[in-house]
Amino acid sequence: MKSWDAIVVGAGIIGLSLAIELNKQGLRVLVVEKGEPGREASWAAGGMLCDSLAETPPALRELATASARMYPEFVHELEDESGLKIDLRSVGTLLFATDGTGHSPLTTQADALPQPLAELEPALEILNNPEPHFTALYIKERSVDPRHLAAAAIAAARHRGVDFSSGDQVLAVQVADGKAAGVLTNKTQFAAGMVVNCAGAWAGQIGPHSFPTRPVKGQMLYVAMPQKEMVRHVVRTPNVYLIPRSDGRMLIGTTVEETGFDKETVPKTILKLRQAAVDLVPKLADARILEAWAGLRPGTPDGLPILGTTPTPGYFVATGHFRDGILLAPVTARVMGQMMTGQTMSGREPQIDTPKFSASRFAD
Repeated sequence: MKSWDAIVVGAGIIGLSLAIELNKQGLRVLVVEKGEPGREASWAAGGMLCDSLAETPPALRELATASARMYPEFVHELEDESGLKIDLRSVGTLLFATDGTGHSPLTTQADALPQPLAELEPALEILNNPEPHFTALYIKERSVDPRHLAAAAIAAARHRGVDFSSGDQVLAVQVADGKAAGVLTNKTQFAAGMVVNCAGAWAGQIGPHSFPTRPVKGQMLYVAMPQKEMVRHVVRTPNVYLIPRSDGRMLIGTTVEETGFDKETVPKTILKLRQAAVDLVPKLADARILEAWAGLRPGTPDGLPILGTTPTPGYFVATGHFRDGILLAPVTARVMGQMMTGQTMSGREPQIDTPKFSASRFAD
């Protein structure tokens, strides 16, 4: 039976990035995906590379900042190896925080506006609405189209010689002589000396160890802006966010729902999001809805990812990134790749605080 050096379970952006990193280290890698590569949480994500906002847990900010800095090189390499273009935008974010509520994230990385708001985004209705009172801040952060990113990562991995098995649901990690020896799927089995669980919201369903990941639903939609550059910045308010793409699409999101593995969209919810966007930018009333969808983010009890070793030697885990999977892909690939191949981390490399992210923190 053919064997590999490492099997990556899950072909989202976390698994794809790590597969590429392991391949760079000379390993023969197989990616096993229960469905179609790149079509779960990565396909559904918004792509804001937010490394400083309040919803990024303080324990995660060092890794988030390191990953955000890695992004230009990360995207350049994927574009070069895949031949595909990735929409990475560096225009920045306009954050509208409600004064005095304490609910909105005022961060140390937020700056005063570089020019009057009416010049930055003249289409915003919020300029003419005195109630509620908003503080407008500017954040120097990027956004990326996650679908472009996933497509390029798949193509780059294939170009490098990474193998894929799609439509194979991993049921368990196989163990021999106390060590990881491969995976058992609903169709077959694959052999490898190392296995890493990157199965997102489904990671906890794979034996022999259970991880407390859960699906957190998010609904959102794409519209076609009436004018291509009608809104240039990412716009964030307490109620809705707008993410413009370079091709004239705008993503409007999102919800945070605890509904299990339900991925159905609710028309009332989609229309509510659209109306919140129109309230911000009245010209979006003329925008045609292109698509509405829902994705399942992998949440954990403490809001932090699960990264590192498991009680079974040779079996690793990298999951539970919740809303930060796109942002944390480069740094997760780097630190997990180093851990799995036994590389010595230099002082300049991002470090994993083992107790903080280890699966053992959930042990009884």
